[in-house]
Amino acid sequence: MRRLFPVTDHTAAPTSAKSAPDEAAPDREWSLDELADAYAYPAGPLDPAGTGAWLRANMVSTLDGAAQHDGRSQPISNATDMRIFGTLRGLADAVVVGAETVRQEGYRPARAREAFAARRAAAGQAPAPAIVVVSASLDLDFSLPLFTAPLTPTYVVTGAAASSDRMAEARAAGAEVVTAGEGAGADPARVVRALAERGLTRLLTEGGPRLLGQFVAAQALDELCLTVSPMLTAGGAQRIAGGPGLAAPERFVLASILEEAGFLFTRYRRGL
Repeated sequence: MRRLFPVTDHTAAPTSAKSAPDEAAPDREWSLDELADAYAYPAGPLDPAGTGAWLRANMVSTLDGAAQHDGRSQPISNATDMRIFGTLRGLADAVVVGAETVRQEGYRPARAREAFAARRAAAGQAPAPAIVVVSASLDLDFSLPLFTAPLTPTYVVTGAAASSDRMAEARAAGAEVVTAGEGAGADPARVVRALAERGLTRLLTEGGPRLLGQFVAAQALDELCLTVSPMLTAGGAQRIAGGPGLAAPERFVLASILEEAGFLFTRYRRGL
């Protein structure tokens, strides 16, 4: 792993065997502490829009723009991408995900990890992030451990007009049900505000593409952590974000780039 941006005195690799190892040295695996420092949430007030939260997304894409292969993201990922995936979860108060991704990826409750225990305790966070499932239909299996046996209670976010019977089933299974919209589905901007009101301000969304597209269209996304995979897939796979587009593209600012084995691990933040 090496840092390509921002450029620092330690960006270039050591020029001799006597040089001290640094983050740019080839074939050196960064520790989880180093990754956690690199991906830390902003230290200042979160979200200039005033919700009190910071919403970042974590996605992977091939060179030709595919976010999945055979319906899953794992085939276009690698071990370091998965370590960053775990680090981002280790820093978040809540992981926000769409119902289709829960079904396709077989989501389970987030687990507590010793590597992040001290950081989470110091930040006043629960031992593990809450999983937040956004769904209009509530077509979910509420008998799964994600709902019945999480370390931190799972949230189900929907609209006020969603099925009251399905909301009751979710509550009976142990989930916290949150309404964040007047129709059957949740309003993306209201999702962020509703979670912030419950003390969940460090937010991470893992998609899928439809949910991420909704956050983008609502201009509710603050940061994108995008892994660019050195692979080509062709075909008709989804992009990282789908759904309705913006009237004009929204400009984000490059925050950092890490590289390993041809994979680029990038971070972009909303332009101020």
